[in-house]
Amino acid sequence: MDLQSARVRKLIGLFGILAFLVAYAVIVATAGDYVPKHWAAQMIYYVVAGTAWGVPILPLISWMNRGR
Repeated sequence: MDLQSARVRKLIGLFGILAFLVAYAVIVATAGDYVPKHWAAQMIYYVVAGTAWGVPILPLISWMNRGR
């Protein structure tokens, strides 16, 4: 299997993104139990956690789209 093929990179990236998102969701939900029960603290935590998942995935997406 040629790892330089765009189709193979996208397939690997698909499974990488899915695995990361499952792990990220478990970690965020578990850590969310330790956030104070005040509505403002929970809102800030979940807004940040809900948008922060994209940052670690950017290099993988960049790798997947290389050589198009």
